[in-house]
Amino acid sequence: MTTPLTEAAEKERSGDALSADFYSYEDLLPPEERKLLLKARDFMRTEVKPLVNEYWAKGEFPHQLVDKFRGLGLAGVPYEGYGSPLPAGSNLLIGMLSMEYTRTDASSATFFGVHNGLGMYSIYRGGDQQQQDRWLPAMAALDKIGAFAMTEPLGGSDVAGGMRTTAKWDGENWVLNGAKKWIGNATFADLIVVWARDEDDGKVKGFVVEKGTPGFSPVKIENKIAFRIVENAEITLTDVKVPEANRLQRINSFRDVAEILRATRSGVAWQALGVMIGAYELALEYAKERRQFGRPIARFQMVQDLLVKSLGNVTACWGMLVQLARLQDAGIFRDEHSALAKAFVTSRMREVVSWSREIFGGNGIVLDYDVARFFADAEAIYSFEGTREMNTLIVGKAITGESAFV
Repeated sequence: MTTPLTEAAEKERSGDALSADFYSYEDLLPPEERKLLLKARDFMRTEVKPLVNEYWAKGEFPHQLVDKFRGLGLAGVPYEGYGSPLPAGSNLLIGMLSMEYTRTDASSATFFGVHNGLGMYSIYRGGDQQQQDRWLPAMAALDKIGAFAMTEPLGGSDVAGGMRTTAKWDGENWVLNGAKKWIGNATFADLIVVWARDEDDGKVKGFVVEKGTPGFSPVKIENKIAFRIVENAEITLTDVKVPEANRLQRINSFRDVAEILRATRSGVAWQALGVMIGAYELALEYAKERRQFGRPIARFQMVQDLLVKSLGNVTACWGMLVQLARLQDAGIFRDEHSALAKAFVTSRMREVVSWSREIFGGNGIVLDYDVARFFADAEAIYSFEGTREMNTLIVGKAITGESAFV
């Protein structure tokens, strides 16, 4: 049995609903959560979109956005008691917010995601109460910016067993040595969660390295073709001294780290959905406006075919992620759930951005039309937080009981 939308809800949707929300998924949010989603939508449209292409072209992060994100007041949404505007934001709201940021710009939205997800969640999940109280309020207020340093120059998919960055207790401090690569926000972050292998027991541990610590040297990675606004860095750690108070007390092995990655991997799937929606919406509007042979190209059968295939991908992936959020809220969320979502949704994203760019023809390679940015940024999302191949093997092991990892 269906329940018709109220007149007020219909009116609200007519002005704020997405053309890509063909099955009205947003209506699953309760009113107080949907207000936050619409707040984020308006913010991204008015504060972020006007800056995006200029800074993407320059390959620079617009630092004035930090103050604007601070005014938005949504950094603490996932963390009850640490700045959340709600008693506890649902995983559906958290996912849709990630989608909303990325729908406008995946690159600048990743700044927020790295801080709000990887950085804050590492401390929320891995820190003790004292550490949470010490860092999370300032991070929720964006008074301190966070980063997450896991990937290494010689270790990506195999970093769990092949982490080369080391930690050694010298009797007074932990001493870190090694290197990290592709670390978002690291050039300017105040708190960087660095993962290193304890030389004594061989276990992976987490350390909060504070900005300005001697021996910590981040260098911005240049010449990227994707995520050009994100300030990814290659980090060198040379005898970096970290006190025991900065070691995440509830992280005792890579298994604990995997719990963090499980949650953030689902966030990447939501980002991929946002990229799909952003590219599809651009293509749909362009098809209505662009005229060839005396009529809008939206009247051409082959253009409609590309648009409908794109909408089908968006709708199917959105439904998958809605159920994924429900599994998270129910506490029955497993590694293979997020792995399947990341692998499947990012693959469908690649199709949609390609079809959307195709609809633009030659204009699709010009930054002024925005779709080229989505097309390029999709490649970064496709690759990080586990490649399609690695996530496929996680799911394959779960469904067959056989490990194909080497």
